[in-house]
Amino acid sequence: MDNKINSQMLKGILSGSILLLLSQEELYGYKLGEKLADFGFTDIPKGTIYPLLLSLEKKGLIKGALRDSGTGPKRKYYSLTEKGIAEKNEFTLQWNNLKDSVDKLIEGSE
Repeated sequence: MDNKINSQMLKGILSGSILLLLSQEELYGYKLGEKLADFGFTDIPKGTIYPLLLSLEKKGLIKGALRDSGTGPKRKYYSLTEKGIAEKNEFTLQWNNLKDSVDKLIEGSE
């Protein structure tokens, strides 16, 4: 069986994970990828994060602001909007409900 996570499932989980990380601090795209890798999202293609950020921004869940990097070109730092905070809370609730249900199914099949 293929060890790759279904891309649609991964996009939803990554979107929620990005919201969770941005609820802790403002981050730019590359640093966001590093943070995700720190939490085990190591096989994410490099071109995945930026389209997700663009999608979240278009939906009004995050906002970006260009800032000096101090070492090169400006970086776009992202933060949550009020709508993004609500979406993060909803993601957390749905994830916990789904995780509990799947855990019960796994325990019942052993």
